Amino acid sequence: MLLLFLLVFIFTLKPKAQNTIFLSQGRIEFERRINLYAQIDDDADEAWRDLAKKTMPKFMTSYFDLEFNNDKTLYKPGRENPDNNKIWRQPADDNIVFTDLGKYHAISQKGIFGDYFLVNDSTRKIIWKITDETRNIAGFNCRRANGLIMDSVYIVGFYTDEIPVSGGPESFMGLPGMILGIAIPHEHITWFATKVFTDDVPVNSMIPPKKGIKATNKEMLAKLKDAMKDWGKWANRYIKAVML
Repeated sequence: MLLLFLLVFIFTLKPKAQNTIFLSQGRIEFERRINLYAQIDDDADEAWRDLAKKTMPKFMTSYFDLEFNNDKTLYKPGRENPDNNKIWRQPADDNIVFTDLGKYHAISQKGIFGDYFLVNDSTRKIIWKITDETRNIAGFNCRRANGLIMDSVYIVGFYTDEIPVSGGPESFMGLPGMILGIAIPHEHITWFATKVFTDDVPVNSMIPPKKGIKATNKEMLAKLKDAMKDWGKWANRYIKAVML
């Protein structure tokens, strides 16, 4: 009877084990959503808010791909959204970010005012606090973590340990698994995975960007602040968006 009980117990557990797949390489599609109305409400006076809302969409939705292979990730623009109006293009619309997680190093190509910066620097240090809250994203069980970047910008991340790669969209990283969701409440921006593909991604196909004025994050930030010193509230939001 004991042997029979053990056999039943083992076969009951077996299907669950078979359904757990741990991915070390593949491709993730992220949907980035920006609430333009909320940003306008924060930064513009009443007359400008009403005029802007008549000519702009409430949300700007863009797609990006994140390729990953163990400790290497490459984030880049994905499929086009035909509903987007190029008049309302946002900072970081064509960012490319290559990250070597093992060496804590990143190379980013960022378009700013018609030019490109090639930022070669160490990866961002994010102060994370993992919580007990969970959420399913793109079919993966994720756990919530709250974080802080740029000294005072509050972020929310959702990561899954079913993809044992400590990366994520843009320059977000540092959790014990792949980040499949990011929200920055005060900036009204989110990134959430829509699909995870089990693509074969050779490391040598993940080529770091090469175009742009060479700089560190500190050097790029100094140039942005100098160029936008008369922009008022808009400068703050633009600079944060670029530095993400």
